[in-house]
Amino acid sequence: MRTLHFGLRVADLERSLAFYTGVGYEVVGSVPETELGSLTMLKLPDDEFVAIELVHDPKAQVAVSTGLSHFVVKVESMATTISALAARGIDAESPASPDGSNDFLTTFIVDPDGNRIELVQWPAGHLDGMSAADWAD
Repeated sequence: MRTLHFGLRVADLERSLAFYTGVGYEVVGSVPETELGSLTMLKLPDDEFVAIELVHDPKAQVAVSTGLSHFVVKVESMATTISALAARGIDAESPASPDGSNDFLTTFIVDPDGNRIELVQWPAGHLDGMSAADWAD
């Protein structure tokens, strides 16, 4: 098994599309009418597969808290990413390093519905994601 993607309920589809395409996501396709509402599939340029499904139902109210804490996106260069986001009007928190190094950095941005997105710059040589090796002694 593997996680395919997750669905984010959004209050204003156009506002959310402007934000996520500003971050760098691309629209892969959409399904205009489902029992959940309209579905818009997004992926990052270097990803082969859809990562986020924006779910919009203009008749439904978006819950303030859905239980989602945050989701994480890997970036190659924190400085370059923050600069590009700022040029698109997207503010990021000041980066911090979980291990005190200069090459392992994290920061957060927030989408129009309040969903927090953690940006991570892994140290050189780290796998693209977390694995059991991150907790090995």
